Amino acid sequence: MSLTLVLGGARSGKSAHAEGLAATAGLPVRYVATARADGAGMDERIERHRARRPPDWETVEADGDIAAAALDDAAGTAVLVDGLGLWLAAHLEDGAAPLAAVERLAAGAAERPEPTIVVVEEAGLGVHPVGELSRRWVDIQGEAAQLLSARAQRAVLVVAGRPVELSGAPPERVHGDTLVGPGDADHAVNVLAGGPPDWLRAALHEALDDAGCAYPDERDAIAALAAHHGRDGAEVVPTNGAAEALWLLGPALRPRLAACLHPAFTEAEAGLRAHGVPVTRIMREPERNFAIDPDLVPAEADLVVVGNPASPSGTLAPASALLALRRPGRTLVIDEAFLDLVPGEPGTLAGEPLEDVIVVRTLTKSLAIAGVRAGYALAGAANAERLRAARPPWSANALALAALAAAAAHPAELAAAAERAQAERLDLERRLGELPGVRVWPAAANFVLVEVADGTATLARLRATGIAVRPAASFPGLGANHLRLTARDPEANARLVEALA
Repeated sequence: MSLTLVLGGARSGKSAHAEGLAATAGLPVRYVATARADGAGMDERIERHRARRPPDWETVEADGDIAAAALDDAAGTAVLVDGLGLWLAAHLEDGAAPLAAVERLAAGAAERPEPTIVVVEEAGLGVHPVGELSRRWVDIQGEAAQLLSARAQRAVLVVAGRPVELSGAPPERVHGDTLVGPGDADHAVNVLAGGPPDWLRAALHEALDDAGCAYPDERDAIAALAAHHGRDGAEVVPTNGAAEALWLLGPALRPRLAACLHPAFTEAEAGLRAHGVPVTRIMREPERNFAIDPDLVPAEADLVVVGNPASPSGTLAPASALLALRRPGRTLVIDEAFLDLVPGEPGTLAGEPLEDVIVVRTLTKSLAIAGVRAGYALAGAANAERLRAARPPWSANALALAALAAAAAHPAELAAAAERAQAERLDLERRLGELPGVRVWPAAANFVLVEVADGTATLARLRATGIAVRPAASFPGLGANHLRLTARDPEANARLVEALA
């Protein structure tokens, strides 16, 4: 979706802000004008707006169907509708027809890949109108704003020239471990089965004996990770799992506007919202195999968070697609929680010392130590120091630090875990490919995203047979028919696919 709603009162600066959004889209702009010259001061207002617009913008007057004026033959064009209130006022006598046209505008704008910006006058907070016609206009204006807001990716209220981001509903915080009951076959949790390898168990036991009674000392772990990734030690920040690193972004960086690419792990957005950071969601479309489109990210977003590979889709983006998200004054955060499950780690930026890029990693998945909470961030020295300053004391415990140091010293074993994860996923994909009625998206980690005809019934039947999978409806942009399936050994995969069949 790429519909942006801009609200504001009279002389609030809403139109100028919307024009700025359109100008930064990097596309030809269609300006949909709704004002009518009536000689009562409107001529001067129209001329002022016209003089402010770039001369190469196309101007279309919305006399009739505003959805058609905005969207017909608009492929490859950014659309700015300014403003809806004047058009509604001209069509009050049409009864329900204006709202039906607004609904068509909202639906069409939400489906197009190019940005559509609609300016709506905020009238409901002003003086209560005394006339019947004015009251009807305020009512229909409010209803139209709600119709657009329900479809909008982003809503901005402009007050005294200052834009205020209106946050939508916070993301659902559902995690696969809560969905697995005693005795269930676990295809919901994205952790390699079998527990930690023997060499890691030995390191954990040794750490418990030697360091369990002392405060954690992270210096050895930092040195090992720095050597493993070819980074300076000042650029390594151990954390209580990858989730803590993502939750540190708000207090450490204090962004003005964060953009989270979805569908994705929701803890990054949850953490940002918990710290009062405005968040806009950038949707990666299933019909485009969840490709990244940098043009959908607002130019003013000074923090962008993206998963690679993304969960739940498993999509692996090349480094070039990630680096295309960079802008001056912006920090790019890449959640690489699953990348160590991909042989060779293609597309990783963990070894790139870029001042504006933060990479978040974890050992949870590949080494099966979810309870140890061993994660870390790799960042330029300045951002790394900000993350350290925002951490609670002794954030990474002694066992986690021992796991980080041991893993860095066992690259061959990490590579073997990735090869195993790939073999298990390829086996599951092959079996699913023989099953009619199941859509499977290309994936790179140890899980796949599928779509079935009736996800609710399928999920209930799987639960009844003792098989736990991850429903994907809690991920923004997905619905009840989407399920995430973790790959296991061939026998477990066969049982899962047989149950699906």
